[in-house]
Amino acid sequence: MVPAERNQQQNNPTLTRRDRPPPSFARPDWYPGARRPTDVSQAAPDSGYTWSEAETAPEMTARDPRPDISELERWYYNFGQYPPQSADPEPQDTTHTRVEPVDSWKPEGKPFDSVEPVDSWKPEGKPFDSGFSVREQDSLPRADPEPVTQGDPNCKVDIAWLMDGSWSIGKRRFKIQKDFLAEVAQVINVGVAGPMMGVIQYGDDPVTEFSLKAYTNSRELKPAVDKITQKGGMSNVGKALSYINKHYFSDANGNRGGAPNVAVVLVDGWPTDKVEEASRQARESGINIFFVTIEGPDENEKQNVVEPNFVDKAVCRTNGFYSLPVSSWFALRKAVQPLVKRVCDTDRLVCSKTCLNANDIAFVIDGSSSVGTGNFRTVLQFVANITREFEISDTDTRVGAVQYTYEQRLEFAFGQHNNKADLLNAIKRINYWSGGTSTGAAITYAAEQLFSKSKPNKRKIMIVITDGRSYDDVRAPALAVHRQGVIAYSIGIAWAAQDELEYIATDPDKEHSYFVDEFDSLYKFVPKVVNNICQEFNSQPRN
Repeated sequence: MVPAERNQQQNNPTLTRRDRPPPSFARPDWYPGARRPTDVSQAAPDSGYTWSEAETAPEMTARDPRPDISELERWYYNFGQYPPQSADPEPQDTTHTRVEPVDSWKPEGKPFDSVEPVDSWKPEGKPFDSGFSVREQDSLPRADPEPVTQGDPNCKVDIAWLMDGSWSIGKRRFKIQKDFLAEVAQVINVGVAGPMMGVIQYGDDPVTEFSLKAYTNSRELKPAVDKITQKGGMSNVGKALSYINKHYFSDANGNRGGAPNVAVVLVDGWPTDKVEEASRQARESGINIFFVTIEGPDENEKQNVVEPNFVDKAVCRTNGFYSLPVSSWFALRKAVQPLVKRVCDTDRLVCSKTCLNANDIAFVIDGSSSVGTGNFRTVLQFVANITREFEISDTDTRVGAVQYTYEQRLEFAFGQHNNKADLLNAIKRINYWSGGTSTGAAITYAAEQLFSKSKPNKRKIMIVITDGRSYDDVRAPALAVHRQGVIAYSIGIAWAAQDELEYIATDPDKEHSYFVDEFDSLYKFVPKVVNNICQEFNSQPRN
């Protein structure tokens, strides 16, 4: 047909165009149209649909499954927007009803809208952002970190635990010992404002496992205890006590000074060396020694003990407060609470008091005309040299001074100068008075102005320094202060009367009364006075 004829046919209304119907193609199974009632095999388990009985009848057979597609695609095809329908309307689905679940979640866009082409990749975006928004309430809550405690302020002590690492224990009981220490750490509440703990393991020789300052809370300390391995060897407790006395309670290891020092010895059975001398030196250094003996020697085993009554020879006091016998290793856990209670009872840690930190010392200084300005400065130097040997603070040793002639003058009171530097400067600034010599009245004045304000837990010490005979009686005033518990020392120089020195001094006179021919020899008596103060302190009954 020529083109002209073709145009004529198209424009001629009598020659209508024959529109042939499109061929009917079989609709594929994966066609994303409306779901047929029988196609229930791919239904989502929580889609909100309610199925009728007809759909679950036995004669209803499911359609062939779809090709292998992702769950996300399947979900979209099931519930997403349907494509335009063909000219032949699809039979309407009346066999099931869609029920929207409460707060059902739907994607706002097509599931693959978030996939960007390679050239549109943005480095600032999230690499795995799927395009879906997560509701805020669906995010998991974050747990706040556990606060770190500062420790129990009512139990501010520095504790060294001496754990037995000898072969006599065995691995199982050594593990029980570590569990015991870990539980004590939890109960006692370790912290910088409360108790601090360190551990020494002893066998043939002691070894520091960790110092007092290594861990500042119980949470950190527990795993450190778990990591301790058994050392083995003998049970040389004496060596361990000597070690902590000389090396452990130091500033470098975290000793805080103001906190009592406590040593708790855990021993299986009995020590294999002597403990008495090492314990005595430790006590004199202010260490409160506790003993926890597990499975101690019975009557038949006591003959094998190196040192009989080793517990009483070692502990701070023999009144039972510092010793805790445990019948077996499996009963050790029961000792946690009683031991913690005792260790934290700082009022009863009496071995924290030493001869250098537990005194109220009053110097009664002769300022009469016979002394002279130069010699008076020598006397003040003697006073300063004695003071230097003591630990000075409001809670440790306190020093006061009275100068006298016919009259008396309070130079400074107990606690007026609470550090050593200030105290030494105050001694240096005392001005020479000059006048007569009334030693008896000065003793009475010191008792009224100083010792009446002394602390009950302090040892009251009076040191009288004079160069001549008193114009008044010294017997009655001296006897009065002795009855008040004052330990009196008399230092006589040059023309001092020997009988008066003996009246003033506490019995025995020879240990508390000293005489020197000239002022320049006073310095020789500094160590004698200090040593005698400490010997008397350390010889007190330990019960």
